[in-house]
Amino acid sequence: MPSDDGTSWKAALADLRAQQNFVRSPNVKDPGYIRQKQAGKLWVRERLDALLDDGSFTEVGSVTGNPKYDEKTGELISFTPANSVIGFGKVQGRRVFVTADDFSVRGGHADGGIQAKSPYGEIRLLDGSSGGGSVATYLSLGYTYVPPLAGLGQSMDAMAVIPVASALLGPTVGLASAKAVTSHFSVMVKGLSQFFAAGPPVVKQATFEDLTKEELGGWEVHGTNGSVDNVATSELDALYQIRAFLSYLPSSIFQLPPITPTDITMDRIDRREEELISIIPRRRARAYDIRKVVRLLVDQDGEAVSSFFEIGATWGRNIVTGFARLDGKPVGVLSSDCTSNGGAIDAFGSQKTARFINMCDHFGLPLLNLVDQPGFAIGSAAEKMATIRHGASAMSALYNASVPIFTVVIRRAFGVAGGAFADPEDKRGERIAWPSGDWGSLPLEGGLEAAYKRQLNAAESPAARDEMIKDLLARFEAVRSPLATANKFVVEEIVDPRDTRPLACEWVTRVYENNLPQRLVLRQQAYGLDGKPSSGKGYKL
Repeated sequence: MPSDDGTSWKAALADLRAQQNFVRSPNVKDPGYIRQKQAGKLWVRERLDALLDDGSFTEVGSVTGNPKYDEKTGELISFTPANSVIGFGKVQGRRVFVTADDFSVRGGHADGGIQAKSPYGEIRLLDGSSGGGSVATYLSLGYTYVPPLAGLGQSMDAMAVIPVASALLGPTVGLASAKAVTSHFSVMVKGLSQFFAAGPPVVKQATFEDLTKEELGGWEVHGTNGSVDNVATSELDALYQIRAFLSYLPSSIFQLPPITPTDITMDRIDRREEELISIIPRRRARAYDIRKVVRLLVDQDGEAVSSFFEIGATWGRNIVTGFARLDGKPVGVLSSDCTSNGGAIDAFGSQKTARFINMCDHFGLPLLNLVDQPGFAIGSAAEKMATIRHGASAMSALYNASVPIFTVVIRRAFGVAGGAFADPEDKRGERIAWPSGDWGSLPLEGGLEAAYKRQLNAAESPAARDEMIKDLLARFEAVRSPLATANKFVVEEIVDPRDTRPLACEWVTRVYENNLPQRLVLRQQAYGLDGKPSSGKGYKL
């Protein structure tokens, strides 16, 4: 370090740069760094480089930590950084704030200097406790304390205005697990990250369960119960998913979702896919690929890569949710998967539906709603899971959402759940149906057993009973035709499935030109310039 010349700040700046160089260069001999690499994990700054646009990161708190100087020469000989790196960067050209845990320094515990930094960040790269406590802190402080939440409340405030996303990139425990679930989107890495309120040693002491980290909170636990939204195959995949998720959402609730120019989308709004005319099987009990239906309808690039980004593929599997683009404009996609429990919505599917719709409504993404809903899951297991209680949350989210909805009844709409997803009284958007539409209070096949129980039980033989059911089904076939429903204007329009994309693209253009801007005006009127509600009554848009 140059000596102080007494007239300038060159010496102080040289010291600053020396400390920054220490922090930003990995110490390959440090035991924490070695453990990180032996575990097959990226170093914290490698993660930032992979997440953010090249050269866009501006660090905040760049020299937070403990420098060590040579007592004789005054030279900086080492630097132990805080175990959190924070700062501004850009994701696809849009400014974000990111907080990244450095697990190589005290496993992310508060006594590693992270706590003051932890309230910040709309993108969280979690690895460790993210500022949670360690009993070692008691000795250094000389007392115990009522545990602070280290900015968790500030994180919740942020969620009210901006998109918040978390990547779980290692063991995520305690406060970090709370941060993960207080996000709009979270993703964990298969085989690399685990997620729990307390780790195996604490669990063993409390419950006498001797579990590995993977058994306690690996992806097969939390990737299937909805604690996290998505599962990634690698750290780079997780960071890619964070970038993809953010690309569909506005930077705040006071802006429109980002529109991709049509010369970049490289897709035509008038594209008509021949495959759609036969993709729904004529035999009603047969399954089909709903994700393929979605891919055929939404934007594709020049290599026929779909814009569909699925959220929650590994949990609540009877419901399919995700983001996509129509004519370059972001939309939420909601449907059912008939290959999972026939598509009947269960407790997890209901939770997934409510969470997704509420997020789309919060950030102003209109919904493409592809309905093939046979009804709520039934049976003893469904009752024990309180399916109808959770189902009510899904119905409430659908009913209270204020974003426009483009509903396409592609096959079934039965019972209470079918009525909620294909609500004939919903005037927020548009509703059409395909010729494969099939609806009613009960599915006809099961409903016959209930409505004609006495006659069927009186049949002379099982063969006679089967013949009676066959005759009844034949009599009802004309009645169940969607055209008969359209004749009475109970469904507004039956369309050629190949026309669905052009119609949806026309709809979304009107929504982005008219509905969503008006919605933003109302929201801005409801909020003051400081971003807080102008009255204690709140608002609903």
